[in-house]
Amino acid sequence: MTTYAIGDLQGCHAEFVALLERLAFDPRRDRLWLAGDLVNRGPGSLACLREVKALGDAARVVLGNHDLHLLGVARGGGSLKRSDTLEAILAAPDREALLDWLQCQPLLVDDGSASPERTLMVHAGLLPQWSLDQARALAAEAEACLAGERAGAFLERMYGNAPARWDDALEGIDRLRMIVNAFTRMRFIAADGTLDFAAKEGLDSAPEGFEPWFRYPRDDDPRVLFGHWAALEGRTPGAELRAEALDTGCVWGNSLTALDLDSGRRISEPCRSRD
Repeated sequence: MTTYAIGDLQGCHAEFVALLERLAFDPRRDRLWLAGDLVNRGPGSLACLREVKALGDAARVVLGNHDLHLLGVARGGGSLKRSDTLEAILAAPDREALLDWLQCQPLLVDDGSASPERTLMVHAGLLPQWSLDQARALAAEAEACLAGERAGAFLERMYGNAPARWDDALEGIDRLRMIVNAFTRMRFIAADGTLDFAAKEGLDSAPEGFEPWFRYPRDDDPRVLFGHWAALEGRTPGAELRAEALDTGCVWGNSLTALDLDSGRRISEPCRSRD
């Protein structure tokens, strides 16, 4: 059995299928970890959702910010943006089954192994101020909300940049928004854990006083798989922990990359023409 981790699909279905073929992926034998943002911007968002859902227990998925945006539009009164490519999902006959499945996906996946082999997967990153146990508990707190009766109310108020720093005393929507933003939108942070939401390019775009979240040391040493940050091009220079960047910007014309979690080998499928 081989376990592969793949970054943001973002609707790049043709490349996803080609990459699985290149890997000779067999869902009866192999396993797939997907770091969120299955949908949006690319032309095959509906096909990506259907493909991953059909993999069943062979695939483990975390929610990304684009996945949550889809849920916000479909079930929280959010509005489509000009660059969105979600219409086919919203009009699909199996829309509700797909959305139900997506809404039940976690924010954090943990392989449960003992350190130093322990591997986690999140969409954007792991806040240095959180211990692993705290991160798991906070992810579970937000996941329970998304799976429960309060989901619609949360999705209606999910958008926003405040609060920008974690505080154990946070309550209600502010607490949930901060948890979700850390797991799905984080890139640069200050030493006190304040998130910056403006800078989205490479490492040289860091605001003064901010660093990539993976450059802050932790007391533990998990292997953290993440997507979200295509401008890193799969690299994490200066990392203070074992951080593996998976998003190599297929939707922006680059490639879709799979990481063999056992060997560390990376296999990429180039972006195909959008003609």
